[in-house]
Amino acid sequence: MSGRARLMWDDAVTAYDFGDSHPMDPVRLALTMSLVRAYGLDRAVDVRSARAAGESTLRLVHRGDYVAAVRAASADPVSADQAYGIGTTDDPAFAGMHEASALIAGLSVGAAEAVWRGEAAHAVNFSGGLHHAMPGAAAGFCVYNDPALAIARLLELGVERVAYVDVDVHHGDGVQAAFWEDPRVLTVSLHEHPRTLFPQTGWPEETGAGAGEGSAVNVALPAGTGDAGWLRAFHAVVPELLADFRPQVLVTQHGADTHFEDPLAHLAVSLDAQRAVMTACHELAHAHAEGGRWVALGGGGYEVVDVVPRSWTHLVGIAAHAPVDPESVIPPSWRDEVYARTRQPGPARMTDGRTPVWRSWEDGYDPADRLDQAVRATRRAVFPLRGLLA
Repeated sequence: MSGRARLMWDDAVTAYDFGDSHPMDPVRLALTMSLVRAYGLDRAVDVRSARAAGESTLRLVHRGDYVAAVRAASADPVSADQAYGIGTTDDPAFAGMHEASALIAGLSVGAAEAVWRGEAAHAVNFSGGLHHAMPGAAAGFCVYNDPALAIARLLELGVERVAYVDVDVHHGDGVQAAFWEDPRVLTVSLHEHPRTLFPQTGWPEETGAGAGEGSAVNVALPAGTGDAGWLRAFHAVVPELLADFRPQVLVTQHGADTHFEDPLAHLAVSLDAQRAVMTACHELAHAHAEGGRWVALGGGGYEVVDVVPRSWTHLVGIAAHAPVDPESVIPPSWRDEVYARTRQPGPARMTDGRTPVWRSWEDGYDPADRLDQAVRATRRAVFPLRGLLA
């Protein structure tokens, strides 16, 4: 297996563009890649594009009639059929929508193929992580579900156990739905509580069905959860599950919208805590996945200047075994580009100035603490189904 990490990138992903007033501004992708280059990380990884996902690949997760509807809306956005979730406020139709969405999906599938075939130990596609798309509908700014497609492709290649860990502020509902009855895929999602945030799913009682019962894990975090609670929840659930499941490949989704500056959600997590979870995922891949096989994806994130580029540049650096020093001064050339593109000042350093600390679950449970109540609910719902102590 190659020790060099792979970064999946193609400038054409910035064509995934719902319009000027939409919060999912593709400038976040362009600025991330520019910051990766400013730190020289493009020389520490193998930067590759990939073919757009074709019909047979898309059909691993999505219905044929849905793919046809996306193609039709892509050619004529005015004709978009809202019954398929396209042409809506969340997912406006745009010219070239199919092509841009299929390219992002293809990059995630390519990342999974590279990792499984031993061409790279780790692979990153920060343009991916579009985890809300359903088999027959777009949802939540997501047209094709690239994480689910990457996992489905791994299964098609013969992988027997894939773990998916999603730390986006929103529930990874589309990936969970795709593998709801499949014991080969363990889906773990840590997200803001469904009472207070889209998509209003991801309750701890959602644990899978049939042969897949116990393969869906959901940690519903109280609004306002900050670094200590977020990290406590992650470490109280994820490492034990991965040690038990022993995935051959670990796929993770790193939506940056948990950040305290994100305008669409209500958690209060810092860039430094996001980096800590990325580091933990990297270490968990080496500890529990065969050969350290790790596919890392982006996701949500709507503070497109101050948060997203820094967060995902850290992700690339960690995957490349060349982590960026949080205290480093961001190259002035990148800040100049930020201003030229957005008329906003860019951040000065790669840190929010926090030192994330958390209390281990083994240190004790506080029944009056809402975060501890959330963790306990998840452990009670799913751990016994997997033969683990709640």
